[in-house]
Amino acid sequence: RAHAIFCHYELPPTNFPMSFRAFIVSENPDGSPHYEIGERAISSLPENDILVRVTHSSLNFKDALSASIHKGITYEYPHTPGIDAAGYVEEDRTGTFAQGDPVIVTGWDLGMNTSGGFSEYIRVPEHWVVPMPVGLTPREAMIYGTAGFTAALSIYRLERHGLRPKTGDVVVTGATGGVGSMGVMMLAESGYSVTASTGKADAEEEYLRSIGASAVIDRSEIDDRSGKPLLKRRWVGAIDTVGGEPLSRLLAAMDYEGGIATCGNVAGNELTTSVYPLILRGAALIGVNTSTTPKELRTELWNRIARDWKPSFIDSMSEEIPLDQLEEEITRILRGERSRRAVVRIQN
Repeated sequence: RAHAIFCHYELPPTNFPMSFRAFIVSENPDGSPHYEIGERAISSLPENDILVRVTHSSLNFKDALSASIHKGITYEYPHTPGIDAAGYVEEDRTGTFAQGDPVIVTGWDLGMNTSGGFSEYIRVPEHWVVPMPVGLTPREAMIYGTAGFTAALSIYRLERHGLRPKTGDVVVTGATGGVGSMGVMMLAESGYSVTASTGKADAEEEYLRSIGASAVIDRSEIDDRSGKPLLKRRWVGAIDTVGGEPLSRLLAAMDYEGGIATCGNVAGNELTTSVYPLILRGAALIGVNTSTTPKELRTELWNRIARDWKPSFIDSMSEEIPLDQLEEEITRILRGERSRRAVVRIQN
């Protein structure tokens, strides 16, 4: 006679709670956003390999767009934004990391359609996770965040093109923004002569010079309206964060074999130019996409950030805000009122 045998298995104990705090964005019936700091269950996170206890995040323009019910960035709500996260591994199903290892997660789909860094825990695929380099704390890593990593990748691409400190002047557009300010600082730390271009030249010149700019110009000097296909050769390299017509004018002013690393489109997503800068001066337009940068290169660049691009004044480039002040800061960044990096303190 057959007998049914029932076995009882106990799940291994965990050191993390079953619920956690998160900044949650919901969509009101009229399409406007609703914000709250709410409780979420660990079980509600995606079924990915690595659970990270987040201690710090950062506020980026893309986070503000996601928090504003931007369906081109985030498809479904309720949602927790935060494209950056730093903290400690709580669980790794792949065995790559040990519990307690400090790590960084930026890019990929984090904070877009995968629950992001504005929460006490995230669960992400293993290849998204980069070990924290020696010399960086989670807070310092989030001062850089995606903005700093984008600047780092831009310099990497320009140097592969041949840019070197002694080849001439480099310009950074949108220099008071996250990527722009990080680009100014990192280039200067590498020995480049850096010109910062901004629409806030009068108000922010002292700050831009304090982080390494050798010159500060108004953005109108870049956005030449003469319509000439070629302008006076002025720059050997550029990090462009604005796109649109200013980018086409920047291209026309590049020196022989100069290169532009372009990573933004706040001035527009269309580019109208001629081939003359490309074929008569050998200028290069280099696209920078940080979202899907492979883990090996991410690790290399984060180590360079910790080793070569960490000045003594890095803390002065940021302001720390608690999770419950995010709503106010989202409004500020959408209005263009923030010129320092905003580090979001999630938990200790």
